[in-house]
Amino acid sequence: MKKLNVLLAEDHNLVREGLRMLLQQDENINVVAGVNDGNEVMKILGTVEIDIILTDINKTPEMSGVSLIRAVKERMPDVKMVILSMFDQEEVILRSFTEGASSYLLKNIDKDELIFALRKVGEGKRYLCGELSLKYFDRVIMRTRILNFPGQEQIGFSDRELEVLGLIAEGLTNCEISDRLFLSKRTVEGHRKNLIEKTGVRNTAVLIRYAISIGLI
Repeated sequence: MKKLNVLLAEDHNLVREGLRMLLQQDENINVVAGVNDGNEVMKILGTVEIDIILTDINKTPEMSGVSLIRAVKERMPDVKMVILSMFDQEEVILRSFTEGASSYLLKNIDKDELIFALRKVGEGKRYLCGELSLKYFDRVIMRTRILNFPGQEQIGFSDRELEVLGLIAEGLTNCEISDRLFLSKRTVEGHRKNLIEKTGVRNTAVLIRYAISIGLI
């Protein structure tokens, strides 16, 4: 197996050095350098052999993680980008892959999954961490139930209303749903009101019970 040359881009020194120590325990991974932000990545790019850049999505204001993905892929398209982040918003993850990332990992993964992901990316494959994969699989199941619900067409739920309904069922507040879906709080409140009006229930608690009873969630 070819040894993977990995560049770490992490602005927290303890996290970066912890990652370096962890990865260097694997004989097939070589950490070529550790930098603080995207600007330093671009400076070092091309001066050393790099197979994979492991970076957070939230970098300096001058160069966000998404901007860094785009910049690296434009300059050196063969370098693979692996995102290691605390953010689990679907829009951020999809945009990362759209810009050219090969993997998206949450920071709560264990050592084995991190190394597994790097190896898969080194083989030219893409990888989404297990927690996010299960989350999206559950969402697919929910959407399948929605599509198979015989009364759904009569009620006329919009895709966004159904997405808001799922997040309400998870216990998220309007503000939390707003942050998750990148919507204004007023828009979320409007979707919640529409859901209650369309289903004819009295309040959010009854709405959730109704949605469960018909298999929406």
